[in-house]
Amino acid sequence: MTKKAIIWDWNGTLLNDTEICVACMNRVLEKRGLELLDTQKYREIFTFPVKNYYMEAGIDLKKEAFEVPAMEFINLYHESLNSADLFPCVKDVLIEFKNRDYYQAVLSAMEHESLEASLKDKGVFSYFDAVTGIHDHYAYSKLEIGKELMNTIHLKRGEMLLIGDSLHDLEVAEELGIECVLVANGHQSYERLSERAPIVLKELREVLDY
Repeated sequence: MTKKAIIWDWNGTLLNDTEICVACMNRVLEKRGLELLDTQKYREIFTFPVKNYYMEAGIDLKKEAFEVPAMEFINLYHESLNSADLFPCVKDVLIEFKNRDYYQAVLSAMEHESLEASLKDKGVFSYFDAVTGIHDHYAYSKLEIGKELMNTIHLKRGEMLLIGDSLHDLEVAEELGIECVLVANGHQSYERLSERAPIVLKELREVLDY
């Protein structure tokens, strides 16, 4: 069936923010005297809900509430967000799909108001017909807000495609009953994604051919 709508993930799919996530988490870990992450290790352990990722990174959530390191990270992340750029081909890809008359939406685990501000700051807000972020900063899951988004798109599920960079994007797509393509240039490695996902691309530009 021909696709008519694309639902985009933001962080790691369109916004190249992996390195600032690593740097910010390392400041959280360093404060606690814990081993720091490199990008490879980060992509091996990053997961949803992010609470599990914090534990994998070595943070003992029996000693402190998850919200404490989580807000430390969020504050550091927003201080650094301006230094994160879009992947080089993002605007070309969004324009091409807009020219093909696709409905385009963003479904993100970023808090909604912060998401809208980030899209505007990077100059791509106007390319999207809908923008949906989570209701808090703790990134438990995108499934519920995904269901909310589905109710606003008046198309068949087979006419929608979700494009993301994580296994959580695949899980959300499966729960929503829509097809998913993952791009391995964000928060999880190609090897990790390809173990589960049927379609994994190495670069965002490849989605145009797909």
